[in-house]
Amino acid sequence: MSDAYLEKIAGELAELALADEERSGDERIINDIAEIVGSSSQTLQEAFLTSVRVRRAEKRAREILAKRDPRNSGDTSRLLTGDKANAASGPSPQANDEDVDTSDLQSMLDELDQQNARDAGKPSS
Repeated sequence: MSDAYLEKIAGELAELALADEERSGDERIINDIAEIVGSSSQTLQEAFLTSVRVRRAEKRAREILAKRDPRNSGDTSRLLTGDKANAASGPSPQANDEDVDTSDLQSMLDELDQQNARDAGKPSS
């Protein structure tokens, strides 16, 4: 498996999990996903957790920059948005020929939401 494919999958999982965490308020989703992928692939688990940490760090950095200069508010990475004309020097993401079906990932997140909802309704032992 190529490193680019691994990073793409880990990044997509991180984006989905962070979006679910923000939407649901369930902070356990990151650990739940890490456990699930880690049971099959420690390499993917490490890449996923790294992607989560990088995205969280980027968000905090952008918030600090926006406080210092409101003109920075709402800026997104020119590397991520494909604005190569204004991008800082460095490698730009390359399109991958392998198209990943995220419906399975979304189904997994939905199942975790349902399980967490059921667990929240059970009396503790």
